[in-house]
Amino acid sequence: MRRSGRFRAGRTAISAVAALGTLAGAALTGAAPAGAAPGAIQISPGVRYAHFDIRAAKGVTHAHLLSVDLSNARVRVNLLHPGAVAARAAVSRLANAKGAVAAVNGDFFNISEIQHPGVAVTGASVGPAIASGAVLKAAVPNGQRFGPAMPAGITTTAVLGVGTDRKARLDNLALSGTVGTPSGRFALGGLNQYALPVGSVGAFTPVWGSVSRARAVCGTDTDRGAPCSTDTYEVTVRRGKVVRLSDSPGAGAIVADTTVLLGREAGAQQLRKLWVGAKVTVKHRLVAAASRVPYRFALGGYPVLRGGRPLTGLDTNTSAVRTAVGIANGGRKLLLLAVDGAPKYRSGLTVAEVAVAMRKLGSVDAFSLDGGGSTTFVARAPGSGAATVRNHPTGGAERLVPNAIGVFLTS
Repeated sequence: MRRSGRFRAGRTAISAVAALGTLAGAALTGAAPAGAAPGAIQISPGVRYAHFDIRAAKGVTHAHLLSVDLSNARVRVNLLHPGAVAARAAVSRLANAKGAVAAVNGDFFNISEIQHPGVAVTGASVGPAIASGAVLKAAVPNGQRFGPAMPAGITTTAVLGVGTDRKARLDNLALSGTVGTPSGRFALGGLNQYALPVGSVGAFTPVWGSVSRARAVCGTDTDRGAPCSTDTYEVTVRRGKVVRLSDSPGAGAIVADTTVLLGREAGAQQLRKLWVGAKVTVKHRLVAAASRVPYRFALGGYPVLRGGRPLTGLDTNTSAVRTAVGIANGGRKLLLLAVDGAPKYRSGLTVAEVAVAMRKLGSVDAFSLDGGGSTTFVARAPGSGAATVRNHPTGGAERLVPNAIGVFLTS
């Protein structure tokens, strides 16, 4: 795994940082001499990189920062993913497969199933996801999420997104959907999710992938580890007609023009009213709470800073390696922060310290993404055609993740 080299740049306390151009950094091709502060490095027009030290409560940690100028007509950001919701890949692979000049890891995800032996881990992300304007999935129930506790009042529908107006913003994206059947219409409770609300019906489309859908009926809205439901029913709809019925969740790729409806408890009872050949219509969309501008890109996580103020109740005790995204300049700038996982820096930051750091870097709003072993920062060296890992992942190698934020340069 290639990296920019050992960090030897002079320590720069985050309290002294006012803007990216003043950070002590190093070129991607090598570390700066001890004590040097060459400033940020431009890796492409509108995209600048720096690394620096942060003096945190539990010691000095090291951070990597990418400044992305969305007002530059050549700069784009988008969601990177392996092509299926229930799949994972290394951030460097995701970036290079799509030609991104840089990327950081994304949302928290279904990483283990210790409490449900025999149930396949899906690898699917927690929150909503939109890539290139297309909706990939909706959010799981709050009690089914993986990751640290969210601030009070925040739900899994929280997203960071960039609209078709090229402005970044924090928002919430809730699922709105219906299933129309010969016996009536009812609400859709999930879309390509690894966990469905109790008593609901969820829709799975070809973008879900081939992983078993059994995990979707495990746990409850408040207890991720609760047993899997035994009251389930699955209906396969192709081109508007039911073609298959099953008492249990299935697996395997979902072919084009097909939607699989999976119900649990009351949702299963609704689906049992159907028969092969019955006409069914499935409609779904994600509805934004704040923005009227359609999103080109969005992913889940949770906010830590709004309007320049840290959210109330952020954790001040647990320090860890973190990934976060800041919004500045009225949504025209993104600041992608990845804390280094090298042993000497692994004490990391608390969530509260992340909020403070992002504010001091110029963010007005900030959003926490998955951290720990998932934290990965990749970028191209000037003149290079491939992005490589620039931080030290805590596990010594990249963790496979479901999505990432990719930064692109158009011609």
